[in-house]
Amino acid sequence: MAPKSSKFNPLIIFLLCLSTTTISAVGSGGIAIYWGQNGNEGTLAATCATKKFPYVNLAFLNVFGNGSTPELNLAGHCDPTSGGCVSLSTDIRSCQKQGVKLMLAIGGGIGRYSLSSKPDARNVSLYLWNAFLGGKSQSVFRPLGDAALDGIDFDIELGSSQFYDDLIRYLKSYCSQKQRVYITGAPQCPYPDRLMGTALNTGLFDYVWVQFYNNPPCQYSSGNTTNLINSWNLWSKSLRAKKLFLGLPADVQAAGSGFIPADVLTSQVLPVIKKSAKYGGVMLWSKYWDDQSGYSSSIVSAL
Repeated sequence: MAPKSSKFNPLIIFLLCLSTTTISAVGSGGIAIYWGQNGNEGTLAATCATKKFPYVNLAFLNVFGNGSTPELNLAGHCDPTSGGCVSLSTDIRSCQKQGVKLMLAIGGGIGRYSLSSKPDARNVSLYLWNAFLGGKSQSVFRPLGDAALDGIDFDIELGSSQFYDDLIRYLKSYCSQKQRVYITGAPQCPYPDRLMGTALNTGLFDYVWVQFYNNPPCQYSSGNTTNLINSWNLWSKSLRAKKLFLGLPADVQAAGSGFIPADVLTSQVLPVIKKSAKYGGVMLWSKYWDDQSGYSSSIVSAL
């Protein structure tokens, strides 16, 4: 059933979700990772079974909004259009039993997505609620089966910034004692992010994993941590979200620039950023590249 209310009261939303909010102690962190864009990265269940990733983003729903028919792209894992991904419900439940939070990542660097109006944002929110979260509409096909994901991750890299704040407010308004709706996001490190800045200003994000790569002015480069640390401090001071994560490529080949060798991260970067009260950990792109490098295993004990 679709939620009936379209009025937003931030205090009510906060109180509804407060009982299930987990806030980490200062200095303790975890790893968020993206899964879904390479069929050679193993199963979702196996990813969670490593016990290294408290947060997994399933990537991507890369077509939505503006009257389009939404499309889920999980690369070589399964074909959503033929119902080939419904079996992932078993993996989803397995992950959640281990305490892993699973978000559907929407957007990405390749796709067709935008929001044309506030009503369009509401329509997309209802689709996400009924197709991937706790909705029970019999008229909406659930590409991942009947298991409910924990939230939506915003990786908006194309198009306009308009109406994403409305989309997030609608999604958060569906929060209840039975279904917490986590909102996470992966903005670029130049502050404020030109496409997600307005959405981030809602203050409704639970976790934000900023992409500190592919942007030389605010990333690690050539043995120099200054730009990275300065950018982190700006985000930490300015961001209206519960937790901030350092988003990194898991392998030197995973991004155009910004890779931080594991020993540099653990000795020069983490000791500084862990002092922030908003520190949540590290985000890695992606599970496939982490498999190639073993990056997560090299850093997890330092988080």
